[in-house]
Amino acid sequence: MATNKTSVFRSLALVLALLLIVSMAESRTFAGGLETSLPTCDSVYGAQEGDTCSVVAEEFNLSTDVFLAINPNINCDAIFVGQWLCVAGSA
Repeated sequence: MATNKTSVFRSLALVLALLLIVSMAESRTFAGGLETSLPTCDSVYGAQEGDTCSVVAEEFNLSTDVFLAINPNINCDAIFVGQWLCVAGSA
């Protein structure tokens, strides 16, 4: 009976130690990635019929990468008339 209790205790201690190690490793992994900068927008444009991400980016002399960086939540397949698009800013 004593050996059974001892083995249960050892198993429980091993599981708790493993959980502690994993949680410590995970907290170190995510600690450095919490700082994210938000884009700032200095000028906006109201989308018109036929506008696409590439058309608007070209019209305002922006690369597609910059346009997408200052419009992080844009769905280029579903731009609608009147949608505010950032056309000047920083990411």
